[in-house]
Amino acid sequence: MRVSGPEAVDYLQRMVSNDVEALDVGDVCDALLLTPKARVIATLRIWRRGEDDFLLLTEPELGGAVVNELRRMRFAAKCEVEAEDHTSEIVFGGDEGIPSDEYGVPAREVLDAGLQPTLTAEELERMRIEAGTPRFGSELDDRVLPAEAGLDETHVSFTKGCYPGQEPIARLHYRGHVNRRLQVLEVESAVAGDELTRDGKVMGRITSAVPGRALAYVRTEVPEGAELTLPTGSSARLLPAAARLH
Repeated sequence: MRVSGPEAVDYLQRMVSNDVEALDVGDVCDALLLTPKARVIATLRIWRRGEDDFLLLTEPELGGAVVNELRRMRFAAKCEVEAEDHTSEIVFGGDEGIPSDEYGVPAREVLDAGLQPTLTAEELERMRIEAGTPRFGSELDDRVLPAEAGLDETHVSFTKGCYPGQEPIARLHYRGHVNRRLQVLEVESAVAGDELTRDGKVMGRITSAVPGRALAYVRTEVPEGAELTLPTGSSARLLPAAARLH
């Protein structure tokens, strides 16, 4: 989605969770578009293409929701919100394109290059899971708090001005705590939806899995390195943060 015009910076600064005003031309930041109750509408990567020209990237299925929300809230702001169509490839080790940290190693998202893939979708999914990167529809929906997925560490500025959802985000950050967090686990085999138990108590649930690795929301009292049990009776071990690719 493109947001452009003389008040594009001011408008985005009022609408998203990160500090868009701090971006120089060519810079990128991650941000969230939230409801007033801090529920996630979409994760965004915001690229400042020009002084008054921003490209917002999100999951393909969320583009319509982002455009509609930004147009609905625009009121008299002097900016345009338009959908743009692009093809996109992730390139590892290159220096052209939009920086991406979703896969735990340096990468760039290159638009409209028509490159041929050298990795399968399954290989990319493994990298995403090992990096602990949440994806909408798997780890993220309108019931998940940004802090539960670790997005308060990567997508939120706690020094910028107001935006929808700021108050509950700040209140949780400074005064509260979450009861569960997104974690990377070592598993033999698992599928999304599998419950994780410890001493007979449900302590989490798998959200994404590939052979050997999984993502799950796990209660915060479970320590790193702890072993949990899957419905099949096999074990799942909570990996320490240092073991992730991120």
